[in-house]
Amino acid sequence: MVLLGTLVNGACIFVGTLLGLVFTKIPERFKETVMSGVGLAVILIGVQMALETDNIVIVLLSLLTGAIIGEGIRLEERLEYIGRWIEGKFTKPGQESGIAQGFITASLIFVIGALAVIGALDSGLRNDHEILITKAIIDGFVALVLTSTLGIGVIFSVIPVVLYEGSIALFATQINRWVPQEMLDLFIIEMTATGGLLIVAIGLNLLKITKIRVANLLPALIMVGVVLGVAQWFA
Repeated sequence: MVLLGTLVNGACIFVGTLLGLVFTKIPERFKETVMSGVGLAVILIGVQMALETDNIVIVLLSLLTGAIIGEGIRLEERLEYIGRWIEGKFTKPGQESGIAQGFITASLIFVIGALAVIGALDSGLRNDHEILITKAIIDGFVALVLTSTLGIGVIFSVIPVVLYEGSIALFATQINRWVPQEMLDLFIIEMTATGGLLIVAIGLNLLKITKIRVANLLPALIMVGVVLGVAQWFA
């Protein structure tokens, strides 16, 4: 079953969120310290991924072109609109619940990263779900921690995660027809590095050091493939 790993990932996030709701009533100072810990861990993961790059120019060009596209279509605003719409369905008018923040933060953390792409590709290419199941366990624990600080909004991140990973897995069943293995390996390396920098940005946002519009940088992950394709063409 091609989508098995994707469905397990979504289920673990769902369960982790439900467990996290048990800890939402802990004192605020505990939540702040826990969130600081999560932010630091997220930055470390991002730095490790970013160092995977073999060509920083590809990463830079992908980020620059991705940022232009993201800002042009106002991707972050659209994602926030979806979060606010969900929040409006589950809260009273004028009431702030933090659902939008939980949805956006969790979605970005779970979607951006090498495991999501590599795991989904493995599911589609080889029907091997080990990577996605490993990611599912990690995401479950992260969902628990995020929910304890950001609330129920984390649970709605299941939707983009399943759609994202499921689409890649289904696409991967046909990818060998169009993309050579060498090109695919290069894409995964540079996409991992680019995604790592986006994860660092998420960590900085969690620590409230800065406010980077990470969602507007998401097209950079797609632009990695475009930049690599152009580079291969001229090479």
